[in-house]
Amino acid sequence: MDSLKGEYRTIIEKVLQEYADFLGSDEEVEVELVFDRERDRYLLVEAGWQNGYRIYGTLLHIDIIDHKLWIQHDGTEEGVAVDLVAAGIPHEQIVLAFRTLEQRKHTDFAVS
Repeated sequence: MDSLKGEYRTIIEKVLQEYADFLGSDEEVEVELVFDRERDRYLLVEAGWQNGYRIYGTLLHIDIIDHKLWIQHDGTEEGVAVDLVAAGIPHEQIVLAFRTLEQRKHTDFAVS
């Protein structure tokens, strides 16, 4: 199972890197990747200032819990789960944690 977990880590990091590359950073707002491999937490955040306003927020947050990918926050239009499935993660290994338990029951993804 550890090799599978390692494969999941690699896929998550690759997908988040692609989002970071697409969004890009500029002089005012930086897009940051945060990979905590020890605790299996993976984030894409933005931080900076724009037109006098503080910009800070988590765009994507994915944890590996019990060998499943828990999408804690998804600030994308299409949904990062689509990209994870396209990269080889089975639907039943992805939990849409940002949805209620009742809502999860009506998706093709894992409930928990």
